[in-house]
Amino acid sequence: MYQTLKQLSATQQVGALFVIVFGLLMVGELVIFLLSMREHDDAQQTHDHAASVENLSQLLKTSWLLIFIFWLAWMAGDIARLVLFGLGSFFALREFLTLSPTRQGDHRSLVLAFFGVLPFQYFLVGTENFNLFSVFIPVYVFLALPVASALANDPHRFLERNAKLQWGIMVCIYGMSHVPALLLLDFPHYDKKNAFLVFFLVLVVQTCMVTQHLVARRLMQLGKQPVAPQISQSFIWRAWWAGMAAGSLLGALLAGITPFVPGQAFAQAFIACAAGSLGHFVMKALKRDRGIPIWRGEGKAITGAGGMLDRVDSLCFAAPVFFHSIRWYFGL
Repeated sequence: MYQTLKQLSATQQVGALFVIVFGLLMVGELVIFLLSMREHDDAQQTHDHAASVENLSQLLKTSWLLIFIFWLAWMAGDIARLVLFGLGSFFALREFLTLSPTRQGDHRSLVLAFFGVLPFQYFLVGTENFNLFSVFIPVYVFLALPVASALANDPHRFLERNAKLQWGIMVCIYGMSHVPALLLLDFPHYDKKNAFLVFFLVLVVQTCMVTQHLVARRLMQLGKQPVAPQISQSFIWRAWWAGMAAGSLLGALLAGITPFVPGQAFAQAFIACAAGSLGHFVMKALKRDRGIPIWRGEGKAITGAGGMLDRVDSLCFAAPVFFHSIRWYFGL
């Protein structure tokens, strides 16, 4: 089968990969459905089982969303692809700032963020100006936003207000913009296969997250205590290492679809999984600070964005670390 795939064109290989991944997701849906049919005599066991199935269902929905977005990105042209991810950043930032109250004095900075910073960051991606793209937000924007805010003549909680906006821009715009940037990296002898890099990133990070979740639930049943219970009830170091091992080993197995050899693929997967899982943990801390369990509300999204940050928070942390690790290692 591997030799058959190798004989296909780059476009056909990417298409075959989508078919395989969508098939695996459908198998996952079937497994969750069968698990939901399982019955328990004890009421507490029934409740715990239902909660576990619901958590698995949410993780699978996240995987469906991410893969579907990348399928659309692959099908679309370069401009449409940038617009798609730009809209994702727009809704994610809108969702983040809805839970971070702003004042009249922040309006200039908000307009600058949504209608200046966001489109220009994606313009830099589209023109492959990666040097300026890498420093535009963390250097120029982070210095310019407080100036715009200060000119509004509102010093009330000035540092806190600007820090919230800068943090939102860093995660929702800077982090997410590195995903389409992966599609534009120029590897020797790897023409038109960069979609595999995005798949590699998503699959290893999601595998890490799912494994960590499953192992943590089992360890909690055995009485193991979380590392930071005020932040997350399921973050246990042993479970985290299990997730890291699963994601990294999968990365090594997927080396054939990347420009990496197995050792390089293992290392890059390890880096991506570490950034994604710990980034997800940080985003949980932000949610606890805002007094909410998830970014979306009960029954509907807080901002109408469909709980965007609940779906992509780990990816927003993993993508820039993965992207710059590759650029540095391969000298791209």
